[in-house]
Amino acid sequence: MITVVTISQRLFKSILEGAREAYPNEIILLLRGKQKKGRIEITDLIIPPLATKGMRFASFPAHMLPMDFSLIGSVHSHPSGALRPSTQDLNHAFGKVIMIVGYPFLNIENVVVYNHAGGKIPILVK
Repeated sequence: MITVVTISQRLFKSILEGAREAYPNEIILLLRGKQKKGRIEITDLIIPPLATKGMRFASFPAHMLPMDFSLIGSVHSHPSGALRPSTQDLNHAFGKVIMIVGYPFLNIENVVVYNHAGGKIPILVK
């Protein structure tokens, strides 16, 4: 069971800036990190190959990813500001965590992390 997700201030700001820049389109990135004793530390952001995005969607062909066991989830934006994962988000979850950043993409109040079952996981920005 995952008890907390940690991310550096630098990576966190990069996600928010990317979402603001892409607005009104969604963004999607992969999260690389480490898991140890129920804690996940996000260490890198990866642009997925052949990603597509629009005003209400962002996706990538998972079969195009190289074998990489350090990929622990994904982050995508919701330009609508909604911070709940959609059914499609949960059904197409990649990895252990789903991070959603909602408009206006300003701070931690606009970010929520979920497990693949839709349960919230606390996030800590260091």
